[in-house]
Amino acid sequence: MTGNSLQDILDRLQHSTKNETSFDENWSQGRAAFGGLVAAFASLSMKKELDPPPPLRSLMASFIAPLPPAPLLVEAAVQRQGRNVTQCSATVISGGNPALQALGVFGQARKGIRVDAAPLIDPLPRSEGIPFADYAARMPTFLNQFEGCWVGDAMPFSGSRSRRLNMWVRHRCDMSDYPAEKIIAIADMPPPVLLCHYEKPFVPASSVSWGLEFLVDPAEVQGDWFYLDFDLDAAADGYTQQSGRIYEESGRLCALSRQCMAYFEQ
Repeated sequence: MTGNSLQDILDRLQHSTKNETSFDENWSQGRAAFGGLVAAFASLSMKKELDPPPPLRSLMASFIAPLPPAPLLVEAAVQRQGRNVTQCSATVISGGNPALQALGVFGQARKGIRVDAAPLIDPLPRSEGIPFADYAARMPTFLNQFEGCWVGDAMPFSGSRSRRLNMWVRHRCDMSDYPAEKIIAIADMPPPVLLCHYEKPFVPASSVSWGLEFLVDPAEVQGDWFYLDFDLDAAADGYTQQSGRIYEESGRLCALSRQCMAYFEQ
């Protein structure tokens, strides 16, 4: 993965005066890049507009078109900078065409009533999971960039009809320089939970829109392993909605995900 780890790809973007970077087919899912990778491009480019950047509080993304493995650039701008909250926008562009548009909300910490999220209780252990490598024949290429396992029965194309998907995941590379992007990529790992309702691959699916909210400053998140707990909320007319919770290994809830995806039966 020399030069192609997420750290390498983001390093090129971070040090580019034109907000340019590139990636190869190892980050693909079908004909497009893994969505968490593209959203990370938007997040990092927005942060480059701020000095210093406050913690990222929320990210909203619209997936406009597939992003092929090729050089790309990101156009980022500050939309409004207030005393505590700054709102930014970013567009990921390939071949002159937009692939993703995003809005990011960055906010300084302020005094206020604190209500902690309920911690994760008794997660399924990794020792009982099925490693990604053991289920690789049915998985997209980009999954090789992560280490992890499926826990529970909601693996894609397993025919389980489950409405809940759980997995343990961590990056294979060091992401300590990019704490927000570390979580963004992890949070987009789960496929549509609906795919476990099918018994045979493949049913193409792709994200349409995505919202991610950070409950804690990404820089304060501890450890490399994350436990993902995602629910299928509904599916109809070729679209499915799911919500998810991203936990640190300690059990602290650090982010909430909400996603609309399209799926295409053969």
